[in-house]
Amino acid sequence: MNKQSKFPSEIVELPSKGLLYSEESPLSSGKIEMKYMTAKEEDILTNQNYIERGVVIDKLLQALIIDKDIKYSDLLIGDKNALLVAARVLGYGKDYEFNWAGTKEIIDLTGLKEKEVDYSLFKDRKNEFEYTLPTSGDKITYKLLTHADESNIAREITGLKKVNKEASPELSTRLKYMIITVNDNGDTKTVREFVDNQFLARDSREFRKHVEKINPDVDLTFYPDGGPEEGVSIPIGVTFLWPDATI
Repeated sequence: MNKQSKFPSEIVELPSKGLLYSEESPLSSGKIEMKYMTAKEEDILTNQNYIERGVVIDKLLQALIIDKDIKYSDLLIGDKNALLVAARVLGYGKDYEFNWAGTKEIIDLTGLKEKEVDYSLFKDRKNEFEYTLPTSGDKITYKLLTHADESNIAREITGLKKVNKEASPELSTRLKYMIITVNDNGDTKTVREFVDNQFLARDSREFRKHVEKINPDVDLTFYPDGGPEEGVSIPIGVTFLWPDATI
């Protein structure tokens, strides 16, 4: 516990080690100080406006971050997941109980590990990477998604579904935000047309597998008895952060 702070707090290590943020950003330290959750923060978890807008978790994490110079929108998704787990541990302890396939499971959240990543690929503090698609041979540059990207993606998907309720554009929309250039062409319209009309399914699959291997994150996989060999994802929601929440 950090006794120098006004609030009881802990230092959270970011999976990215801060290597994909500019030196000017407080996130470049690879660490974030978070305060313990209080009754005031619990109010956030029951705020119906936040719940309806789907921003309750983000509002909570922003409230728990002590350094207000940190731009929450800049956080990589994997780093945000680390804060999410830390918030749960600091608020209600390390044991997380949930149901899976009708069976009660209890996981020690402090035992979760970071995914294995080759940090040598993170160069010049730039969130930008190159990949050659194995089938088409097209060369793309791409970035790992941030909270700001996720927010923009969610808004775009909501708009698309208003036009066509049966649409399921989640995957293609995420790819459009990830890809920066195609064959050195960074025109937004060109990238979007490539994803919609030229990005072969087999290349898309291999690209997503590649990104998964280099994306720094918390490994939120658990292996229940009788479950699939590859494991299943730990269910995350408001009840993850507040066990007694009823929404």
